[in-house]
Amino acid sequence: MGPAPLCLLLSLTALAVAAGLAAGEDEYTWPQRKVPLVRGKRTVPLSSPGFTAEAQHELRGTCGIECQSQLPRPSLADLESFLSYETVYENGTRTLTEVSLQDLEEVPGNEAWNATSGRRRRRREVYGTDSRFTIADKHFSTNYPFSTTVKVSTGCSGILVSPKHVLTAAHCIHDGQDYVKGVKRLRVGLLKLRSKRRKGGRERGGKERGDKESGDKERGGGRKERRKGGEGGRRERRRGRKSRSRRSVGDQQPSFRWTRVKQTQVPKGWLRGVGEEVAVDYDYALLELKRPHKQRFMDLGVIPSVQKLPAGRIHFSGFDDDRPGQLVYRFCSVSEESGDLLYQYCDAKPGSSGSGVYVRLKEPGKKKWKRKIIGVFSGHHWVDVNGAQQDYNVAVRITPVKYAQICYWVHGDSSQCRDA
Repeated sequence: MGPAPLCLLLSLTALAVAAGLAAGEDEYTWPQRKVPLVRGKRTVPLSSPGFTAEAQHELRGTCGIECQSQLPRPSLADLESFLSYETVYENGTRTLTEVSLQDLEEVPGNEAWNATSGRRRRRREVYGTDSRFTIADKHFSTNYPFSTTVKVSTGCSGILVSPKHVLTAAHCIHDGQDYVKGVKRLRVGLLKLRSKRRKGGRERGGKERGDKESGDKERGGGRKERRKGGEGGRRERRRGRKSRSRRSVGDQQPSFRWTRVKQTQVPKGWLRGVGEEVAVDYDYALLELKRPHKQRFMDLGVIPSVQKLPAGRIHFSGFDDDRPGQLVYRFCSVSEESGDLLYQYCDAKPGSSGSGVYVRLKEPGKKKWKRKIIGVFSGHHWVDVNGAQQDYNVAVRITPVKYAQICYWVHGDSSQCRDA
């Protein structure tokens, strides 16, 4: 689908909100819950990575719907092993931090995370009509919520989760054995409006300087006339200011402003073997920027089931490879969900991996609606379903323990991460 008109996107959003209100306001409110505590036990140095892996766009042999339904519930020791994490620093050094998980038993509804809907899904990548929208309006693409989407220099997307942190997919920086090429000099690109460079500036500068004196005379005369003109002069000045403002905005075009990454953090269990398949339930990573940005970011959120959302709908934006330099937005309904994954048919292409999946719900006790990130788009996966290899689009959902870990990475203090 081509560039999306602003009025169309706003209409679609309004329809989704109206559907939610029709079904009952209380049903579509961000749940309030306590999350467990993730605390670092010890940190040990590791040898420096080789940065030799090739970036991956598809993961094959992934533990899919049937496999997920048969996985045993992880023990506390399993979770602590999965959540232990590596940190790679800007100078190429690396550490491993072992963690402890506390207050897990106090999390309400923890047993619900291993449930699956059990419905059959259809196969979908991009078939028939492409349902993606290119955000062509330069002011729309550089304003919230689309401005939270960033480009990662290894070829993926990400989302801003703090003034200096970006959430993305783990496979965008690691292949399970080594870090991908370019991670040592990893960068993040934020879309910003910048003024066009003018050609022939020197010539125009001379002309402008030459015109300045006559312009001063004209402006001087104009001031006298406007003083005499009263209200007419004020209207003329207002029109002049609006015209200059329109010209200034019209000269600006969105482009990437790149920032170096100070360090990356990846959970140890992001890619682990399950029989002959691999599980990617923890396919997420956090990038800390060398310099903080000044744009709005999006908070993390936890929901017990996507099926309880208005139309079960999720949203995310990314920089798909087939539309270079363009921000691409999509939304769709989730058809299947397990304790750690969301299966959906949002049209997507390589490059969108790592995008933040978000939904919009009401804040408790308020009439205000708020967007929060509930997952990370992992991309196209190939899995064994009923004895046949099939592909689907999958997102790693943010569960209470993942929320606790990411929040701990962001703040460095798990006491700030008790409420989701």
